[in-house]
Amino acid sequence: MGRLFGTDGVRGVANADLTAEMALGLSVAAAHVLAEAGTFEGHRPKAVVGRDPRASGEFLEAAVVAGLASAGVDVLRVGVLPTPAVAYLTGALGADLGVMLSASHNAMPDNGIKFFARGGHKLADELEDRIEKVYEEHRTGAPWDRPTGTGVGRVRDYDEGFDQYVSHLIGVLPNRLDGLKIVLDEAHGAASRVSPEAFARAGAEIVTIGAEPDGLNINDGCGSTHLDQLKAAVVAHGAHLGIAHDGDADRCLAVDHTGEEVDGDQILAVLALAMRERSALRSGTVVATVMSNLGFKLAMEREGIHLVQTAVGDRYVLEEMKDKDFALGGEQSGHVIILDHATTGDGTLTGLLLAARVAQTGRTLRDLAAVMERLPQVLVNVPDVDKSRVQTSADLAAAIAEAERELGETGRVLLRPSGTEPLVRVMVEAADIDQARSVAGRLADAVKSALG
Repeated sequence: MGRLFGTDGVRGVANADLTAEMALGLSVAAAHVLAEAGTFEGHRPKAVVGRDPRASGEFLEAAVVAGLASAGVDVLRVGVLPTPAVAYLTGALGADLGVMLSASHNAMPDNGIKFFARGGHKLADELEDRIEKVYEEHRTGAPWDRPTGTGVGRVRDYDEGFDQYVSHLIGVLPNRLDGLKIVLDEAHGAASRVSPEAFARAGAEIVTIGAEPDGLNINDGCGSTHLDQLKAAVVAHGAHLGIAHDGDADRCLAVDHTGEEVDGDQILAVLALAMRERSALRSGTVVATVMSNLGFKLAMEREGIHLVQTAVGDRYVLEEMKDKDFALGGEQSGHVIILDHATTGDGTLTGLLLAARVAQTGRTLRDLAAVMERLPQVLVNVPDVDKSRVQTSADLAAAIAEAERELGETGRVLLRPSGTEPLVRVMVEAADIDQARSVAGRLADAVKSALG
């Protein structure tokens, strides 16, 4: 698998890349590394462990729990809950460590392990590197120092976590959702119980689809990566809006009453205005990535909201928010972070706040989302080129400058080397789709010529 830890934990095909032995070993390594770092000093360590409904999560959960307990960590097993719920409970219960077993929006055969530090925050990169190093050392034969007797960890189910998390979500809402009819697509995933319960308690009339997980059907033709079923259901049921989550419910996309998609950029725009109205948008700023639609940037400028842009990836959005104490950030894909109430993207919370804005204003989601106009966006992948020369090629720089002159203020060009493949991604936005395609095609040719 190369380096084990990626941008969102350790992920791979369960029982092939990600085995029970690896899950156990990484958990023991995490316990030892955090102990060495002083995290457990002066008290008996405690961890929260949760998972999404994948069949492989059952044996991986058992391995993680066994590893932690064998290293002297008491374990609260919260069962099937969203990633943001595990992060929240890690903080709320004063745990030293949180572990979530999920591969998010990936297909069922995949799974992953994500560790949270005390407070429910992502582990620092240096700690992940240390965990990986310690895991490799012991995988090749170095013996562990194992506690015995009363030193071993105790394990118990913590069923109260479900209600505790739902109550937290309801407590965040600025107003109730009475009078709204909402279709929820749960992707047969981790929010299949939590999300309907939260929306119902908030007063909405709900219709659920994709809410019958059997361990095999997660993300299968449903959820935030497959919106067709939700679009049809919203129109068929005459609902005010629809909300879609992914497998671990850390993201949210929406559908308006006509069946049109409302993406992460539009959700951010709606929430930014709502939070500013409540004086909750600190520094009048929202954080997004460089892949956000130009229409979002233009809308924020028009509304007097400052936009800070980061590299692609919700981890970079979160880092910027924490560093500068901003309250709202996210990605076009639907990862939305409301830092006052969550330490990671929370799809259920995002959906609830979006619905609350509809209820509070009496306006349709279509009308609210019209605060920004999504400009046509064309993405072309150019393979088999020297991506390391994107920033240094004079010929490519000249082609980019020419494209930017043609597009003017209503267009944008972004060239980005892939982080995992030998290719360059060319993204062009323009007021006209034909112009965007034309410029993207010429730039793709320029990339092949300059870097091929």
